[in-house]
Amino acid sequence: MTDSLADPHLRYSGTVTPGNGSGAGAASEAGAPRDIVILGSTGSIGTQAVDVVLKNPDRFRVTALAASGSRIGLLAEQAHRLRVRTVAVAREEAVPALREALRGAYGAGEPLPEVLAGPDAATELAASPCHTVLNGITGSIGLAPTLAALKAGRVLALANKESLIVGGPLVRAVAEPGQIVPVDSEHSALFQALMGGTRAEVRKLLVTASGGPFRGRSRTELAGVTPEQAMAHPTWDMGPVITINSATLVNKGLEVIEAHLLYDIPFDRIQVVVHPQSAVHSMVEFTDGSTLAQCGPPDMRLPIALGLGWPERVPDSGPVFSWTEAMSWDFYPLDEEAFPSVPLACHVGALGGTAPAVFNAANEECVEAFLAGRLPFTGIVDTVAAVVEEHGSPDGTGLTLSDVLAAETWARARARELAAARSATAPAEARA
Repeated sequence: MTDSLADPHLRYSGTVTPGNGSGAGAASEAGAPRDIVILGSTGSIGTQAVDVVLKNPDRFRVTALAASGSRIGLLAEQAHRLRVRTVAVAREEAVPALREALRGAYGAGEPLPEVLAGPDAATELAASPCHTVLNGITGSIGLAPTLAALKAGRVLALANKESLIVGGPLVRAVAEPGQIVPVDSEHSALFQALMGGTRAEVRKLLVTASGGPFRGRSRTELAGVTPEQAMAHPTWDMGPVITINSATLVNKGLEVIEAHLLYDIPFDRIQVVVHPQSAVHSMVEFTDGSTLAQCGPPDMRLPIALGLGWPERVPDSGPVFSWTEAMSWDFYPLDEEAFPSVPLACHVGALGGTAPAVFNAANEECVEAFLAGRLPFTGIVDTVAAVVEEHGSPDGTGLTLSDVLAAETWARARARELAAARSATAPAEARA
């Protein structure tokens, strides 16, 4: 597993950061709680991470929080309960409301935390003195904080899959062996199962998918799916973009690209398996025929706690199965005709360069168009595929952050144009 970005066999000890004298392995005193920075603290991953920390004050203490600024009251409450030193918001216009909320959350005479604001605030916090940075930001804006945390020598508990999707080569260039611990449930499962053998003994990675709310439907049956139906995920409670991505299985395609980058396994040895109960979070098939699976009730607190506490497990992080009750688990092959997003993602991942950034950015725009009623459900992936095809094969030169940003800007604009054109012709098609 030595070529992997995430290798469970390695133990990253950290590097010395110029100016503060502390690296990832030395940021917390021996026996003291581990210092954590949480990025995206008011989102789904962030709020559950706060729960994990509050239940384990002897293990963790949060030094800083970053959020978009859309849930100011919750952010102020988190800051007070965790007694953080610094709070950051991406939206500068949210600062007055944040300061007011902090004054309301803190008692009279209590010192308020430092407030940072702006698009680079989370990136600044990612490099601040701590042991582990949990990147729970949604979207490609999480790439810069990921790079900052890695360059500063922090352990990176990575829940922001876009960091790898759009900037895989950039991350690979700066990450030290064992520095990344994956937090996505599927990649945490693979991470744990991979402890059962060496990289040479791995035959296949099996990434499980619930199948979303439309498992078993044909492509024809999917054409009339409404946003309300697509938002009704059978297992997980997530934000709108991730929920729609789970319905189209774009999310699973992104996870396949991420698995390839994290574990350095070729795409033809990564397979998606539909598993409606979401009890088996992913599996690793080894060359001797053994398959190791990581199982548990669908609850993100366990992979979050593992990401924060690695290489140690945090007791009672999440719920467990009741083995005294009967239950059954089902597994089905993926219907690639009804859900072409996974093979498209494999194609995009193999192209590399800026192609994954184009895929991800175009999809986000198409999801927004679908939720607004401007694009049919099956039009999401069809439009993304058209944008990817128009983008073509990236050149072989080295990828830069500016390349990624430029490709995303173009892809978003082109996806909006194609979605608008399709919306404009829809009435005529309906009359035909």
